[in-house]
Amino acid sequence: MSKGMAHVRRTSFREPEAEKADTSSGRKSVRKAVAPVADGDLGFGTNVSGTGNRLIDENGSFNVERSGLPFQAFYNIYHSLMIMPWTKFIAIVLGGYLVGNIIFAFFYVACGDDALHGWDSDHTMLSKYWTAFFFSAQTVTTVGYGHIAPNNMMANILAALESLIGLLAFALATGLLYGKFSRPTARIIFSDHALISPYQGGRALMFRMANARSNQLIDTEVLVVASQVVNTNGKMSRSYDPLKLERKAINFFPLSWTVVHPIDAESPLWGMDIGMMEQKDVEILIQFKGIDDTFAQTVHARSSYKHHEIRFGGKFRPIYNDGYRGKTTVLHLDKIDDYDEVSLPEEEV
Repeated sequence: MSKGMAHVRRTSFREPEAEKADTSSGRKSVRKAVAPVADGDLGFGTNVSGTGNRLIDENGSFNVERSGLPFQAFYNIYHSLMIMPWTKFIAIVLGGYLVGNIIFAFFYVACGDDALHGWDSDHTMLSKYWTAFFFSAQTVTTVGYGHIAPNNMMANILAALESLIGLLAFALATGLLYGKFSRPTARIIFSDHALISPYQGGRALMFRMANARSNQLIDTEVLVVASQVVNTNGKMSRSYDPLKLERKAINFFPLSWTVVHPIDAESPLWGMDIGMMEQKDVEILIQFKGIDDTFAQTVHARSSYKHHEIRFGGKFRPIYNDGYRGKTTVLHLDKIDDYDEVSLPEEEV
């Protein structure tokens, strides 16, 4: 399943400061303590107002709801329409078209029995309404077949007003349609789960991602941060630790990319099991960015894994093989989350 995409700025967050002991859940381990860097604020804040909620939703958007701004919907409507899913956008356009014609049809009927040329005197009210509805649809789209026409002054004024509204509305809808088609975006799909897997005699956190489009992505980078709730001098706060990766950048991204974070004594995940991850409300935050060769512009994607989406003792299966029909390699994107259960080596204490 795919997880979403959006824009965020890449920064460094924390750096080693000193050794400290972690005795949570009765397990004793040693790892580097970390301290925030002045310019490394993730933007989520360190205060803990509750646990369980995601910082980044599965679709890549920030899990933040804004309130207290008057008429917010009116001055954010263009941006909202640009970023909303295609299905919702099309539903709004069709819904607005139908509702507008329904309302104008009522107005035409209210203009009197002589409002439209083409009404017969013996027409029922329902028949008149449907005639007015289809006349409205022809007027707002400036089609004008001619067999029905406004007949009195009020109907002519109403038809002129509807024609103006229709021209403006369709111009706006066309601009939005072009903008949504032409806006460069990443279509990166992530594995449904992150895995704790065997790695070079120890353990590593791994997740997999791939480009769902046929466009070429180059100079790609990934930044992974572990968020967890910590007790600092009796006060609960949220920390953000950047995870050291086996490889944080690749020049070309034609296949899948398994991102690997070795879990060693300096890792913030050292000594954790699934129970400790739940207790600390661990969330793995991911930012991907690369250059879309089609538009020569930078595109971004975000995702995250909560503790219940992390599987201990798994190893990803290969998802590409020798091709056919003249292709060198076949990438099976529907198998991006396929993995086998394996045993994990014990961590050194």
